Amino acid sequence: MLDLAALPTDVRTTWVVTDDEAGLLTATRALAPDDRTVHLLGRHLHREGRPRAKVVRGHDDAIVLTAPTVSFVDRTADVHTGWITGVVHPGLVLMTEQGDAGVLAAAAERLEDDLPDPDDCEHAVLATVLLTLTQAAGDVEAEIGDAVARVERTVFSQHAHRDVLADLYDLKREIAEARRALGPVATALPELVGAAEAHARRPEWLRRVEAAVDRIDRHLDAHDALLGDMLAVHLAQVSVQQNEDMRKISAWAAMITVPTLVAGIYGMNFRHMPELGWTFGYPLVLLAMAGACVALWRAFRRSGWL
Repeated sequence: MLDLAALPTDVRTTWVVTDDEAGLLTATRALAPDDRTVHLLGRHLHREGRPRAKVVRGHDDAIVLTAPTVSFVDRTADVHTGWITGVVHPGLVLMTEQGDAGVLAAAAERLEDDLPDPDDCEHAVLATVLLTLTQAAGDVEAEIGDAVARVERTVFSQHAHRDVLADLYDLKREIAEARRALGPVATALPELVGAAEAHARRPEWLRRVEAAVDRIDRHLDAHDALLGDMLAVHLAQVSVQQNEDMRKISAWAAMITVPTLVAGIYGMNFRHMPELGWTFGYPLVLLAMAGACVALWRAFRRSGWL
């Protein structure tokens, strides 16, 4: 068990961070003032699949919550998701974090720089953790925006590589992963609002968290829509390029057809062909074929086919 934040002892508030959820349950059994909080946490941890944002209010002002975390790997443009599970009780905060976002460590640093009001330490810790979480999510959204801008430049460049479709799909997949992680936060916040309003007016930090979550979701939606537009533009560019290639192929095929037709006629070796007896018959036929090809080439150039 690792103590990340040692709050002043005179405020009678303790914040403990454990390595995993099993340690969180053990710490809750040891430090929680009643068994009902332990039972509530046990039911909260008994789940299947990926954890989702959830807030459960218990007895004696206890709050058990799970909040998602996201981080961005710039080298691979991957979004990594994790989660924070915690118990907030008067005078006691127990939390654990899974993933590489480092939200709890960053929140502890913020608390060390700006100690909370001694009368409301546990809610100050919760506020700092959630604000740090949304700030980290905002940073991830900004990184995704930069990645989208890079892909956009690639799509509209003169030398768009063949992997641009894979890049577009990968980014859309990472945006979907971030939205799946952060989306349930908006539905869980009203329960947290109710828990906060049970004691006092709606705090300013909670409004900031709600506004940040809404802003991040709108920005991610805009990035996803832009990627969809870029995909449509790229497919249109590919279609136009294919049409241009087909026109070039058709033009060259037409120019090859004319001399082939003339050569095919002369290859029949008819007995009554006046040109066969002319001295300049053969060079004149070659000149006629070359002239026809040049005329076709100029016509296709004027029409934009070549």
